Amino acid sequence: MKVILAEPFQSLWAGRDPFQAVEALQGVVYRELEARRTLRTEVDGRGYFVKIHRGIGWAEIAKNLLTAKLPVLGAGQEWQAIQRLTEAGVPTMTAVAYGERGSNPADQHSFIITEELAPTTDLEVLSLDWARQPPEPRLKRALIAEVARMVGMMHRAGVNHRDCYICHFLLHTEKPVTADDFKLSVIDLHRAQVRPQITRRWRNKDLAALYFSALDIGLTRRDKLRFVRDYFQQPLRSVLKQEAALLGWLDGKANKLYERKQRYGDAL
Repeated sequence: MKVILAEPFQSLWAGRDPFQAVEALQGVVYRELEARRTLRTEVDGRGYFVKIHRGIGWAEIAKNLLTAKLPVLGAGQEWQAIQRLTEAGVPTMTAVAYGERGSNPADQHSFIITEELAPTTDLEVLSLDWARQPPEPRLKRALIAEVARMVGMMHRAGVNHRDCYICHFLLHTEKPVTADDFKLSVIDLHRAQVRPQITRRWRNKDLAALYFSALDIGLTRRDKLRFVRDYFQQPLRSVLKQEAALLGWLDGKANKLYERKQRYGDAL
């Protein structure tokens, strides 16, 4: 068993079984499945997000593996990803509690609690009308550059997100947002993987997902070129020469994902 508690949960749960305590937390439930529960709770007027994993069973593990998907076995993946990104200087969530018990991956009980990032808006919401009402050009360029920088740092730190969509980048709005002064944070890391070095396959999957999620927001060719230049941290001419195959693949993969979205909607 492993339990790490910071304030306020270290004091709040003193002398209690943390696994019973986390199951007793009340708040707004965002997801309720047999194996996973996500809710927002408040302690002393501050908001926290709680994710509880109860084990998915061997049948679900086998189902995922047979369909070439890597199952999420517990909160450990998100905990490790947060620690790695924090060490690498990538703005993300702050974890204040983590627990894991049980050596059997099919019925492991685990949880993670993170501080709420508020007030914020995600980049998907921010860019909903960009195609019809383009944002201030300097702000758009600055946001693209920051997303490219963050994703590049994340990948160089050995973390691939596996849900790398623009909705998982939060723009902090506690003060006026300008091209010269803003902050983004990457969230929702429960499927993320941490390695000594990211593989090309998982890097490309993240980039394709990010590109797909931005297809409708009115990005120009110049916007896309700025992104790849800043992501690879190389002169654009070098990127276009060295990564020509990747850039062509990204176009095809993102468009296929988009076509599936049009056919199946949220089922994607």
